[in-house]
Amino acid sequence: MASPFLELIGIRKTYPGVVALNAVSLAVCPGEVIGLVGENGAGKSTLMKVLGGVVAPDSGTIRIDGAERAALSVHDAIGAGIAFVHQELNLFENLDVAANVFIGREALVGGFLKLVDTKTLRQRVRPYLDRLGCDFGPAAMVDTLSLAQRQLVEIVKALSLNARLVIMDEPTSSLTIAETERLLRVIAGLKADGVSIVFISHRLGEVERCADRVVVLRDGTVAGELPREHIGHAAMIRLMIGRDLKGSHVPPGRSPGGDALEVLQARTTAHPGATVDLAVREGEILGLAGLVGSGRTELARAVFGIDRLLAGSVRVAGAPVRPGRPRSAIDGGLYLVPEDRKRAGLLLDIPVAQNISLPNLRACASAMLVDVETELENAERQKRRLDIRVPKVTAAAGVLSGGNQQKVVLAKWLSMSPRVIILDEPTRGIDVGSKSDIYGLLRALADSGVAILMISSDMEEVIGVCDRIAVMHEGRISGTLDRDQFSEHNVLRLAVGANLA
Repeated sequence: MASPFLELIGIRKTYPGVVALNAVSLAVCPGEVIGLVGENGAGKSTLMKVLGGVVAPDSGTIRIDGAERAALSVHDAIGAGIAFVHQELNLFENLDVAANVFIGREALVGGFLKLVDTKTLRQRVRPYLDRLGCDFGPAAMVDTLSLAQRQLVEIVKALSLNARLVIMDEPTSSLTIAETERLLRVIAGLKADGVSIVFISHRLGEVERCADRVVVLRDGTVAGELPREHIGHAAMIRLMIGRDLKGSHVPPGRSPGGDALEVLQARTTAHPGATVDLAVREGEILGLAGLVGSGRTELARAVFGIDRLLAGSVRVAGAPVRPGRPRSAIDGGLYLVPEDRKRAGLLLDIPVAQNISLPNLRACASAMLVDVETELENAERQKRRLDIRVPKVTAAAGVLSGGNQQKVVLAKWLSMSPRVIILDEPTRGIDVGSKSDIYGLLRALADSGVAILMISSDMEEVIGVCDRIAVMHEGRISGTLDRDQFSEHNVLRLAVGANLA
C-alpha cells in the first residue's frame, strides 16, 4: 500500500453538551476504498464535514501531501481534490448535465454581455461520461434522469474537479440491485485510476464487497479498523455497537391466521394493464420485493387510498375499504408507513407528541379540543414501548435520528390498534442497531396478530426478516416464496419476470 496523501490526526470536535469527535485519526492512501461505518450519531458526518472544510475541529492536525494545518476551508478541500457525493443529491433539475457539472465554473463567450458557452461545456463533460460508461449525454436534462443516473452526474462533477478523494454518503440507499452493481463497478474503475473513495453505508454487504479497509466509529471515537481479510458482517457490527446482534429472522411465535388484507384484481395507474392479487395473513410478515419500477410503492399507495385504484378491491378482515379514501383504510385498521418518512410521514417542526396523536386526535380530544395531558401521556407510553430516544416528547421530530424518526411514524399507528400495517422501505438510511430494534418490533406485532406487508429493496432484509416473499414484475405478482425457497437467486429471477428453475 502506498503512503497516505491525506491524514486526520487526533481530531476533536465538541458541541454544547456533546463530544462529536474525540481524538479521531484517519489516513487515506491513493486508490484505496475505505468503508466508514457506524451507527447514526457515531460521528461520521462530523468527520466528513471536517474533511470537507465545512466544520473546523477544536484540536488535531490535518496533513495533506505532508503539509500540516489545523483546519481546512471549503476552498482548501476542493483544492486538495476532496469531493462529496451526498445522499441528498445537489443538482438543478431544470439544467442539463453539462451545466450541472460545471455550475459556477462555466465557460463564457462574448464581449460585454457574456453568455455561457454551452458547446464547450458539453465537449468538456463528454470524456467524464465516457469514463464512467454513462448511458446519457451532456445535453440530457437532469429532470429526465433516474436517481442512479443523477448520482453518476454527481460523480462526474467530482471528477471534473480533479478529485483525488471522493466521499460517497449512503450512495446506494435509493438504488435498485442492478444500479448498485453498476455503482460498485464505477468505484472499482475509480480505484484502478488511483482515485480514493470513502464509502459510507449502512448496507454492510456492499461495504464488505468494495472496501479495502473498514474504519468503524462509535460514540465519536474510532472503535477499530478491519483490514480486507477481516471484513465481515459480524466483525463490523461487533465494533459498531459493542456486541453481537442476533440473526434478523426470528421464527414466528404463532401460526398465521386467516387473510387480514386481501387485494383482489387491483390495477394501478403505474401499470394499468396489469392486475394484482395479494393476501397477507394475520400474524405474518410478508415481504414485497421487486426492482424499482415494478409497482410496489404505487400498489401500497393505491391500497391505502392515496392514489386512484383503476379497478379491483381491497378488504381488511373481510370488510371492504372504500377506494381513494385513506380515512376508510384507517377506520378499518389498515395503516401505511411511507417510504419518505420526512416528507410524507412526519411534520418535522412540531413535537413528537403531536406527530403521534395526529392521525387519531379524537382519542386525545375533550369537547372538540385536544387534551394536552392525554396527548402527552399517550406519547410517553409509545416512547417507552418503542424505546424512542428523545429527552422529551415535546421536542420537535426533526431533531431525532433517522431510526428514532421511523419509530415515531410507527408510534402514530401503534397507538390505534392496527390490523394491517404496510411499511415501505422501513429501514432506509437507518443504522444496524435501530434496524434490529425495528425488526424485533415487527416480529412482536406479528406475534400479536397484526398482518405486516413490508416493501424493501434490501435483499438481506427481505430474506432475513420475512415469513414469505411476494415478488413484483411490471405491475404483477410474478411469484411467492415460502421460507424454504428463500434465496437471492430466486428473488431476482422472479423480479426480472423469469420462472424459478
